[in-house]
Amino acid sequence: MPDIRYWVGFNKTPGVGPVKVRRLLDRFGDLETAWKASAGALASVGLDQRSVESVLATRAATDLDAEMARLDRLGIQVLTWDSPDYPALLREIHGAPPVLYVRGELLPRDEWALAVVGTRRVTAYGREVTSRLAGELARCGVTVVSGLARGVDTVAHRAALDAGGRTIAVLGSGLDVVYPAENRKLAQQIAEQGALVSDYSLGTRPEAGNFPARNRIISGLALGTLVTEAGAGSGALITADYALDQGREVFAVPGSILSRGSAGTNDRIQQGGAKLVASVPDILEELNLTMIADHQEAREVLPANETEAALLAQLAAEPVHIDQLARGAALPVAEVSAALTMMELKGLVRHAGGMQYARVRETPAEYHTTIW
Repeated sequence: MPDIRYWVGFNKTPGVGPVKVRRLLDRFGDLETAWKASAGALASVGLDQRSVESVLATRAATDLDAEMARLDRLGIQVLTWDSPDYPALLREIHGAPPVLYVRGELLPRDEWALAVVGTRRVTAYGREVTSRLAGELARCGVTVVSGLARGVDTVAHRAALDAGGRTIAVLGSGLDVVYPAENRKLAQQIAEQGALVSDYSLGTRPEAGNFPARNRIISGLALGTLVTEAGAGSGALITADYALDQGREVFAVPGSILSRGSAGTNDRIQQGGAKLVASVPDILEELNLTMIADHQEAREVLPANETEAALLAQLAAEPVHIDQLARGAALPVAEVSAALTMMELKGLVRHAGGMQYARVRETPAEYHTTIW
């Protein structure tokens, strides 16, 4: 596993985002070498002068060992593109954050997640529908993802917790800076029953410009996004736009035509940019999550036979075509297809489209011959 310190270092560097991190990895092979590279070597990758100066300044001002010690004291885990625990759904999006800070725990079952977002100026109607839908989703085994903001976000998190379910809060600040301050207790409860997540370094303040970018992670962690109440200019609609760009489903709850707070959701439904939701089954059926209990039970089963074991040996994090898998395992394509279907239910593999499959997780060494 590459030294995470250098991922943290580049994540603290202004002007160095996913595209530039990928360039550095492609050129240097690892971020430790890139972190120690000369200005000329950094420029040769295609970094502009401002970015090169930013790297040099951050490198001179940052004690990476002290930064890692702070993260450890706060109980914060660092995930990178190279981490096996990096969320599979988030990994799929364009511009996935190279570094993710996590307080709490992300679980395999969190792949069955729905983002629930909406206005900060929630009405009694919005509060009621958000609480009902988020609570029922949580009771059905769906992880509720939101942004810890006032209004709909807060209601959604609390409803999931009250239902005994899991919830993930994505912050627009460092995980040591909870915003809004009145949600500090809620944040602690979420960390105990789910996870707090951010791609911002420790100490980052909750500036206004952080939140639209934060929204791409909210939608990226979920199979779909539900907007329960939003006016025409609500920031929640940015999350819905990200979801559409990411190829994820968007749902919206209709509201009164007399309510300004529902103008955004009503418009999205009318324009075809969101599916109308009147109940949780509307969402579960669209996302094929009606059998989520069966999925959870299947996930706990080890590779059941030699066919599954043979296919696991051929699979990797990068998608592999079914024909290649069949050749590598010396098995008929029909048998491979049937096995992959069951393995997908177990959470051992994921279908990446185009008859290509990727491994989701490592199998314990003692089971290599017979998931987490």
